[in-house]
Amino acid sequence: MSTRVILTNYIDGRLCAPLSGRYLDVYEPAVGAVYAHCPDSDSRDIDAAVRAAEAAQPAWAAAPAAERARLLNRIADRVEARMDDFVAAESRDSGKPVSLARSLDIPRAVANLRFFAAAATQFASEAHTDATSINYTLRQPIGVVGCISPWNLPLYLFTWKIAPALAAGNAVVAKPSEVTPFTASMFGQACIDAGLPPGVLGIVQGSGPGAGQALIEHAGIGAISFTGSTRTGAMIAAVAAPRFKKVSLEMGGKNPTVVFADWDATDANWATIVRSAFSNQGQICLCGSRLLIERGIYEKFKATFVERVRALHVGDPREARIDLGAVVSRAHFDKVMGHIDLARKEGGRVLCGGEALRVDGRCADGWFIAPTVIEGLDMRTRTNQEEIFGPVVTLTPFDGEDAAVALANATTYGLAASVWTSALVRAHRVAARLQSGIVWVNCWMRRDLRTPFGGVKQSGVGREGGYEALRFFTEAKNVCVQLDQA
Repeated sequence: MSTRVILTNYIDGRLCAPLSGRYLDVYEPAVGAVYAHCPDSDSRDIDAAVRAAEAAQPAWAAAPAAERARLLNRIADRVEARMDDFVAAESRDSGKPVSLARSLDIPRAVANLRFFAAAATQFASEAHTDATSINYTLRQPIGVVGCISPWNLPLYLFTWKIAPALAAGNAVVAKPSEVTPFTASMFGQACIDAGLPPGVLGIVQGSGPGAGQALIEHAGIGAISFTGSTRTGAMIAAVAAPRFKKVSLEMGGKNPTVVFADWDATDANWATIVRSAFSNQGQICLCGSRLLIERGIYEKFKATFVERVRALHVGDPREARIDLGAVVSRAHFDKVMGHIDLARKEGGRVLCGGEALRVDGRCADGWFIAPTVIEGLDMRTRTNQEEIFGPVVTLTPFDGEDAAVALANATTYGLAASVWTSALVRAHRVAARLQSGIVWVNCWMRRDLRTPFGGVKQSGVGREGGYEALRFFTEAKNVCVQLDQA
């Protein structure tokens, strides 16, 4: 173990080993080998973090919002100062291209911290008055909350949760994914360097059944914010409900990209549609994995799309020219390849990709999959219903607006969608009819952090972002003051 990176927990202001002394292997996806060891924490580590949080939370909540904002900005400064280190760690941990970690993941993590630092100083509440009384609403922190983040956008989504929770005056116990734990471990050091008071944030590494289960069951945790699979989200909801914990669940997606015949087929728009399908190896919950194309342009669209997908470069994430890196784990590699085999059995025609790739050099044993495009599948097939979460998309033609909406809505998910058309009235009309938490029109992945984010149906419960996040991490209390003397 001495030749590999040993990651730590961050509890009560200190970097520390798990109380059990046990560690989990952490793999570098691009090379298919263990490079680090992550704490295999259990209920004792969670309890220690919760107790430290309970001790620290009252003073943190009592601190002026400007002071909480100052410390969040200082943490952002520390991450920014080590940008190259965080970028390299995120790429190594997840298999994504270094260029993506540099352009998206780490800058967005910094932006999350700065945005909610500013929001802490602007968060306001309501007042209602009449001739006899005035009612005003206090927004008070819950106390100690739990945040569980996924492996696909590790630091990006880790900060997306902890920043609003801390800004609202809560103390936080956070569990990052054990698959991609590196940058969360580094973040603990950034908090120490920034002077965050001990106990205000605890970072407990470990597995879902171990640390994660202990976190959601702990009596000291008043709310849970989770991003991950629908299956895990359902389990968290079942545990939280009888304990009356608040839950915010951002879960899976099977997102449609709806392309009408009158879309503006510029080079930039083509690049965006391809990126929306395959960014981060398709391992973004917002990726458009079902492309629905109006029949009049279907054959022409298919030919151009497949040509552009074939031109994507898959390889060593460290190389600047790479578009796609490795998928995150061997288990996930097997899952995605299994879905490709399933698509063939269901009658799908693989237009490009469909196979594992071997990358020469240091990545010869890495987990790489060619970007895959499939057509000829009914919308009721498993391939079109189940979240694959990899570089795999399907193409389906449609006839008319009603058919497009029906196909787009024909899954149990409802997280994101994009609509491509030059007709403004149609764009508004279709967007309103789609069963989706977010709809992009003639764009993808444009995010204003002030806006609500989340899904419907099996894609989620609750909303994150802007004031929605601050409202989730607070309890509303109405105060009524009588004004008349009757």
